[in-house]
Amino acid sequence: MSDMKAFVGVTDKAWAGFLAQRPHLDEINFWRPSGKPFRALSPGDLFLFKTKKPHDRIVGGAVFSGTVPAPLSEAWESFGEGNGRRSHEEALEAINGYRTKNKIPPEEDPLIRCIMLRDPVFLPEEETFDPPPNWRYSAVQGKGYEDIVNHEYAGYFAPIAERILSQSPAEVVSEEQSTVAATWERSGPMFGEARPTRHRLGQKAFKLVLLDSYEGRCAITHQALRPALEAAHIHPVSEGGLHRLDNGLLLRSDVHKLFDTGYLSIAPDLEVRVSPRLHKDFPDAQEYAALESRPVALPREKANHPSPEALEWHMSTVFKTG
Repeated sequence: MSDMKAFVGVTDKAWAGFLAQRPHLDEINFWRPSGKPFRALSPGDLFLFKTKKPHDRIVGGAVFSGTVPAPLSEAWESFGEGNGRRSHEEALEAINGYRTKNKIPPEEDPLIRCIMLRDPVFLPEEETFDPPPNWRYSAVQGKGYEDIVNHEYAGYFAPIAERILSQSPAEVVSEEQSTVAATWERSGPMFGEARPTRHRLGQKAFKLVLLDSYEGRCAITHQALRPALEAAHIHPVSEGGLHRLDNGLLLRSDVHKLFDTGYLSIAPDLEVRVSPRLHKDFPDAQEYAALESRPVALPREKANHPSPEALEWHMSTVFKTG
């Protein structure tokens, strides 16, 4: 089993209080006002919320889904009130609250760091926790902890992790336990008890991570038209697929529709295939014929390249062969 890590992120009580009043939100964004990298966690690890002094309590936590830099407009489009504010304008005001000078004017779209979280839990005041032992208040943004199962503070983290992770919706656990591709989940003991550690992305995080991974370009046309780009699943969630990068493609909206309906596909050799049915059904669709055998644009990291199994599923199940 891979070690479970935790990160204790410092936040203002207003962000936590706002989201605590919205229990219907299953995905939230613990944003930072700059786009600097965040490398403390892997998907499936534990992210805890600690309020600033004078409150100074662990008020909840969530499962880490992923992190990307993104313009505020895209973060708002993806998460809405899950950003901890009522409107895009309030979110910009909050970002400016961290700046002593060079305030961002309303017409600009600042780049922020999205720390994307799933299945958040906010605790009633009487159930909140003290900060970790020997907490350093010089850690303005937070602090990471390695292998909290075997950590010297494991006794501190155990009840918090149990409280946060036990709130996972039953259907999420069921979905991950029944996933066919074993590499799409990991399970193992968690404080003496078997518990699935969830690696899949949240649905709202899915597009932002694909935009970052594909550098804002359509995987099939290679065009960088961000407003027209959509997150596509190779193996749809409704058919047993997951919100994972290797089950995702960033596609232009028209190409996405053709892919979902089987007029386009991608072979396991990562080249585009155009169905012979496309011209037969739509004689004016000649522009798409030029896509045949085009190499697919790929994410930077090989681990995030389209899954051969998912591509084979699409070719055999969705693609129109004749």
